[in-house]
Amino acid sequence: MSSLVFSVLFCAFLLLSLTVRFWLGSRQIRHVLLHRDAVPQEFAEKIPAAAHRKAADYTVSKTKFGMLTLGINAAVLIGFTLMGGLQLLSGALLNWAGAPDMYYQIGLIVAFSVISGVIDLPFGYYRQFVLEQHYGFNKMTPRLFFIDMLKSTLLGAVIGLPLLWVALTLMASAGQFWWLYVWLVLSAFQLLMMVLYPSVIAPLFNKFTLLDDDSLRTRIEGLMTRVGFASKGLFVMDGSKRSAHGNAYFSGFGAGKRIVFFDTLLARLAPQEIEAVLAHELGHFKLKHIVKRIAVMFLLSLGFLALLGFLKNQVWFYTGLGVNPLLFGNNDAMALVLFMLALPIFTFLLSPLSSLTSRKHEFEADAFAVRHTNAADLVSALVKLYEDNASTLTPDPLHSAFYDSHPPATVRISKLHAAAADLHQAS
Repeated sequence: MSSLVFSVLFCAFLLLSLTVRFWLGSRQIRHVLLHRDAVPQEFAEKIPAAAHRKAADYTVSKTKFGMLTLGINAAVLIGFTLMGGLQLLSGALLNWAGAPDMYYQIGLIVAFSVISGVIDLPFGYYRQFVLEQHYGFNKMTPRLFFIDMLKSTLLGAVIGLPLLWVALTLMASAGQFWWLYVWLVLSAFQLLMMVLYPSVIAPLFNKFTLLDDDSLRTRIEGLMTRVGFASKGLFVMDGSKRSAHGNAYFSGFGAGKRIVFFDTLLARLAPQEIEAVLAHELGHFKLKHIVKRIAVMFLLSLGFLALLGFLKNQVWFYTGLGVNPLLFGNNDAMALVLFMLALPIFTFLLSPLSSLTSRKHEFEADAFAVRHTNAADLVSALVKLYEDNASTLTPDPLHSAFYDSHPPATVRISKLHAAAADLHQAS
């Protein structure tokens, strides 16, 4: 393939993805605004009209902001690639390092990451302190925002730099099948992070305390016994110091699994509703959704690394994206950066497959919860969460199918009622 052909393909896929994204965003805005003043009939007695309008306005604001950032990110992408931004950055670092050695390689990726982070910073700040603040969801202070950013940066450096060094070393010296060795290292690292995240990393950002509500703990332990789930502990996370949104999840791997409730969730839901929400989350575990997702993630990463193994030796891959590869030096870091930039453009249209699988898992987890708790409690909990999180009840169907990992509210509630009826009929 020539560099010109690859450049044309890159631009064509970028234009296609932008067109589809803006079209879907426009559909979402029109559809939500069209239904802004009418609460769906099945929710009319449960969600006030004012809350429904707030959810519509919040959804429209988020969609418009997403479309703005989408356009700017596309311009930044073109700036880094076809307009020569990465080529200039590479030249500056070569002048600093004197040779395309490991310092240059790591320096290129670090410099690219820093520049990208600086570009993203105003958008993250606006999202938190303007958009989320306007709708009453932000509980974070600017001080905490920048402390979190500093912690994330330091953590990324401590963990990411050694891992990057290992990957670049393998790329340079492990031969034709370096990508297989890198995959093994990355896979082992990801499994290690699943073990360490709950007890080592998460506490760096949030405070976790043992659940001290005896009656709720007894109820939850009874649920775990019924479904055969062993947990290392039941914890409450101080999510309210950052956001008014609520959630519950379990994390960890093997014997280190722990169940975590946002304090905002506990404050809003009744004990039987909390049990039903947790039953849904445990359904993902018992139905092996987590294992399946991990397996898919590992297979995809293996395939992508194999693809990178091919592309990093193709001159057109670099020149087609605005970079002149080093003729007598190491291009591995540049290949990594270009691959990370280009891959989402070429795979964007596959996004609905992931969303479809995720929604299927959500239906299955809901059905699992219905078998082990009261369906009415899960419905009641979901309605409260839809209202509290200002989740629109009337998304555009096509936009939802393309992006949403969870089914639309009306579809999900309908399926829950049907599952409960089937269970009642079977018994």
